[in-house]
Amino acid sequence: MPEQSGPVAFDKAANTGFKHFKNATRFSINGLTMAYRNEAAFRQELGLFVISIPLAIWLGSSPLQWAALIGVGMIVLIVELLNSGIEACIDRIGTEHHPLSGLAKDFGSAAVMLALALACLVWAACLAERMW
Repeated sequence: MPEQSGPVAFDKAANTGFKHFKNATRFSINGLTMAYRNEAAFRQELGLFVISIPLAIWLGSSPLQWAALIGVGMIVLIVELLNSGIEACIDRIGTEHHPLSGLAKDFGSAAVMLALALACLVWAACLAERMW
């Protein structure tokens, strides 16, 4: 991810109410934009998520199933964002290999894998229910 130009002073006490909401929304949109620009895995998972929405509505037989099918896709995206954040922090510390850095990145990767496995399980269960 691109480096910031330097530390920025931030007055936390002045960041309340609507101003806090506005700033949080701006930071969130920036995070999604940066993830889309810089993370191939996020782009791939986002593409699958967008494609999965109409499929979820077709496959699901109730609002609860629709929520589950779409929700697990969102979980995958959330976990991928957290994994990317971990990787960015590790890369910010330094590029030399350290066992703890590798461990942190491996844990993040494992979390994404488990989120994807959960998504597959939910989709398979809904598909099986529809077929039988």
